[in-house]
Amino acid sequence: MKKWQKTLAATIAASTAFSCFLAGCKKSDSSKDTTKKTGKTTSVSETEEPTDTEPSETPDTSIDLSEFQFTKDNYPVIDGSTSTKPMATALTSIMLGIPRSEADDMLEFHKTSQSFSFLMEGEADILICAEPAASVFDTLEENNFEYEMEAFSAEALVFVVNVNNPVESLTTEQIQKIYTGEITNWKEVGGEDKEIVAVQRNETAGSQVMMENLVMGDLEMMEAPKELMPGDMSGLISVVKSYDNSAGAIGYTPYYYATNMKMADGLKILKVDDVMPDKDTIAKAEYPFRTSYYVVIPKSTPADAPAR
Repeated sequence: MKKWQKTLAATIAASTAFSCFLAGCKKSDSSKDTTKKTGKTTSVSETEEPTDTEPSETPDTSIDLSEFQFTKDNYPVIDGSTSTKPMATALTSIMLGIPRSEADDMLEFHKTSQSFSFLMEGEADILICAEPAASVFDTLEENNFEYEMEAFSAEALVFVVNVNNPVESLTTEQIQKIYTGEITNWKEVGGEDKEIVAVQRNETAGSQVMMENLVMGDLEMMEAPKELMPGDMSGLISVVKSYDNSAGAIGYTPYYYATNMKMADGLKILKVDDVMPDKDTIAKAEYPFRTSYYVVIPKSTPADAPAR
């Protein structure tokens, strides 16, 4: 076996460890060939019904560093979504045997949609990301850019409100009506007589794609004012925490970003359809808004390249 292949095996092991940590070690169903030139990925609900297999015992993910051949000079350029940078940092730290702080300084993530531009232009070797907007797939097709895209980890879209908001749970229909503008006051969903401030992301953000695909479907989201469409996820979190010094705001974020990155401190994560999002409910697909993270490389990447 080539040394690069041994390095790839270590990468997969580390990724598996992350997946287990995030989603309760549910067996992945993404082993099928996902090589593609164009086309859009779909949510779990649009393809196969997810299994309800109980989480299995966490496998041994220890890594033998003696076979690693990566150096800072030959290490692939990784890009992707904001919410996946911590995983890339952990992998880089393992691969190069450097502190996470140093690994983090090496990486520059340009968010979901922009990272695909960097991949297409040869400025990135591999992406770790959420599903991009449909316009990104259109651009790849227009440029005849061939790529390989494979799901590797479960993720979910969760809804957050100010910790002082008394509402604990919303239904899917209530969330849809909030974001179409039909429900405008918290008293309509069991809360206080307070205006609902529905925060969104820009249309090319990974979390916005999740929102449109997993929650809204064919429903059109109401147009949000610029101040309610922050440019990054931390901005959305800040708006929900402190908008107008009230508890009226609601927003959405990837589960991992909200929990493992501690970005939801000071916020309340809501139940949806009476299901609280956590590692178990996401792994078993009991929580309704479940999706995946993806690894993406150019199809032209040589078989012995570090990115593979």
